[in-house]
Amino acid sequence: MKAFFQLIRIPNLIIIAATQYLMRYAILNTLLKNIFIHNGESIVNVPGLELQLSDFQFLSLVLATIFLAAAGYVINDYFDTKTDLLNRPERVIVGKSIPRRVAMAIHVVLNVIGICFGIYVSYSIGLVYFGFVFILVSGLLWFYSTTYKRQFLIGNLLIAFLTGLVPFMVAIFEIPPLLKEYNQILVDYQVNLNHVIVWIGGFSFFAFITTLIRELIKDMEDFEGDRAFGRNSLPVVLGLKSTKIIVFTLLLFTLFSLVLVYMFYLHDTLTLVYMILGLLIPMTFLIFRLYKAETQKDYHFLSTFSKFVMLSGLVYAIFVHFIIEYQLNIV
Repeated sequence: MKAFFQLIRIPNLIIIAATQYLMRYAILNTLLKNIFIHNGESIVNVPGLELQLSDFQFLSLVLATIFLAAAGYVINDYFDTKTDLLNRPERVIVGKSIPRRVAMAIHVVLNVIGICFGIYVSYSIGLVYFGFVFILVSGLLWFYSTTYKRQFLIGNLLIAFLTGLVPFMVAIFEIPPLLKEYNQILVDYQVNLNHVIVWIGGFSFFAFITTLIRELIKDMEDFEGDRAFGRNSLPVVLGLKSTKIIVFTLLLFTLFSLVLVYMFYLHDTLTLVYMILGLLIPMTFLIFRLYKAETQKDYHFLSTFSKFVMLSGLVYAIFVHFIIEYQLNIV
């Protein structure tokens, strides 16, 4: 059982579930209850906007996401056995603790369950065609493991995109029913839900860019194994030095983006303190350690630490909830 939990990456699945629940309750629900407009000389709260998915419908969305992610982890390990034996032999599960045929069966079962949950929630909100999203994700994860991962940069971008999709799935499934239910209220008060999409989109973009950074760092960690098996990863094609420069650029871009977002849109003290302590300082430390990194052990530390930065960005959703609830000058 321990090997199974390691295979499906239980900690990662918990983070995925937490991400979607935070987007729903800390961001979406909080924003819906705090839409204010100017009515003459007074400020009026737009009334009655509530989440449209039931608790079970949203749970089904979360379960669909984590089952498909778990299936993706399994099939990735299945096809990565040889390179993992060279890069990280102590963490190989498929072929050791779990037979290859059993791993493939687990992958199929997890995929089927995930797709079924996804089709159910799509059908239950009257958007059956949304179910194809889950089928598409399942296929992309399969082709990532079999093909895209071995191609130059495509696999990195795909995983970053799918990670960014995790928080945005909440908006994809919640916004259409909200627009349908409250169309008249939104028209009467002359408001829209664009700010909700922007907020969740911001978390999605942060997930995308930090995942891309982490994926490139992991490629540097796996450089020797990837080169031995002929994979066209960025470090193999361009070299470690050039890959470092690219990662430096992405980190600096992310840092400056955070600073600009705060300067133009977020003006509260709590956000400033959290951004400095939880994001800017850790990312600066990441840049410093990346500059000094030379060994596989160094890159493994950076890969692990970059996950902390990703989690720190997610936790900010909790702060957003309290900032908006107490109306502390945040847009």
